[in-house]
Amino acid sequence: MSKKDLANNLTVTQLLDPATLTATANSNGIDTALTTGSAMIIVNCGESGDTLSSTVKWDYILQDSSDNASFSAVTNSDFVTYGTVDSSGIFATVDAAAEDDAAYPIGYIGPNRYVRVAVTKTGTHTNGTPHGVVGLTSPIHKPASGGNDGSPTG
Repeated sequence: MSKKDLANNLTVTQLLDPATLTATANSNGIDTALTTGSAMIIVNCGESGDTLSSTVKWDYILQDSSDNASFSAVTNSDFVTYGTVDSSGIFATVDAAAEDDAAYPIGYIGPNRYVRVAVTKTGTHTNGTPHGVVGLTSPIHKPASGGNDGSPTG
């Protein structure tokens, strides 16, 4: 049986260090220039310490940029895969306990070089919610080397 090796064909980049957030945060941008020109962004949401509702919630907004400095919301669903974006760039909303403790992925195939996620809050978040963001890309060239620590093993 043939097996596909994802570990040596994908690069994982941590874009937002996992932390309990009580305020809006932007992830770092991921550069798609040395890849296939696309990326998958995954927001990992932990269990909220606050009671989530329509007035106390988190929105995940996909943003892109040509220079990694000035970002705008991605509002065209033709630029995304594995989901959609609305007119504000929101691809997921966490506003109920049944929606936390989950991963929210979105693919980007848009025209700009950089992509990131804005993790935005609505309402007062006293205790906070753990969030982390990673990006997956498929590099043009395989990683050269790695080790037993989870790094690429080209």
